[in-house]
Amino acid sequence: MSIRRTTKSRRAVAVASLAAALALVVTGCGGDEGGKTGDSGSSSSAKPSDGDKGAGGDTAAGDNVDPNAKLAEIKGQGGLTLVIQQVKRDSGGFITVQGEIKNESDQPKNSAGWVGAESAVVAKNPNSVAGATLVDKAGKKRYYILRDTDSRCLCTTGILPLQPGKSTPVFMQFPAPPETSTEVDFTLPTFATTSLKISG
Repeated sequence: MSIRRTTKSRRAVAVASLAAALALVVTGCGGDEGGKTGDSGSSSSAKPSDGDKGAGGDTAAGDNVDPNAKLAEIKGQGGLTLVIQQVKRDSGGFITVQGEIKNESDQPKNSAGWVGAESAVVAKNPNSVAGATLVDKAGKKRYYILRDTDSRCLCTTGILPLQPGKSTPVFMQFPAPPETSTEVDFTLPTFATTSLKISG
């Protein structure tokens, strides 16, 4: 329950931050080209034009992600690339992984393979990144994305098909390994596995 409250409070802060940013844009630019509404509800988009990138639903967990950061670049099937921008240990006992999936192919791509194979997860989290896992090699333990009591993942959901050249921000929250573990292996179905260093 505390994790859901934390997520809700982060969403509230994200909405407030987005509202303040939009107010500044309208004031500073006279509202001339600020008509894009960002139908995704995302608060982590780095650029105003990212509002139509293709992510919907819960798209961000934090406000302070550097969109230019690149902790890892992971190649996926069919011309997709996942750029990891942040891997942070939070005080609530979980790790948040944030990044961006880019479609570098010339064909639209969907998120069907990213959900994972467990039927309960697929049903509750369509078009999501719920299939991601972390492996703490030192502790010899695998961590799955956190879920609420209704089996909904604490991750990006409602991802629309990615058009060629477009990208979408994603986040995933996992239980945190022990403080002594500073590196984990990250896997998202259809993408290669990579090692990530934990910050925070």
